[in-house]
Amino acid sequence: MNPLWGISMTQQLYETDFYSWTQQQANLIRQGRLGELDLDNILEEIEGMGRSEYRQLSHRLDVLLMHLLKWKFQPENRSTSWQGSIKEQRFRLKKLIKENPGLRPRLPEAATEAYGAAKITAFKETGLPETTFPTQCEWPFEQVINDEFWPD
Repeated sequence: MNPLWGISMTQQLYETDFYSWTQQQANLIRQGRLGELDLDNILEEIEGMGRSEYRQLSHRLDVLLMHLLKWKFQPENRSTSWQGSIKEQRFRLKKLIKENPGLRPRLPEAATEAYGAAKITAFKETGLPETTFPTQCEWPFEQVINDEFWPD
């Protein structure tokens, strides 16, 4: 313990030099010194990595759904840029789910959250009345990521 702050040197390292803390923890594991691990912070970081993957899922769905809404409700403005964004997000979503199949059960929740944000962004970017866009997403996830699906 550091008597000045009342925290352990490991905790101090975690708060002031995250990189060195990660290296220290990895070395302790390699050496089999498991009793010396900073388990509270390790658990926090592991949970944080999971939250990061979920945020990425939600963000990619948000962008994809926003472009699909714009595609459907502003057909006169369709562009290769929108088409490219839709294709990119579909590709990245499929890859993310393939690499993290544990996210699949959270798709309904993520899609609901993402649609709310997508609707706001589409409203803001198109200038169309907010009531133009359905209250809830009208496309199931499998349709949204289907490369053949282009809402008309």
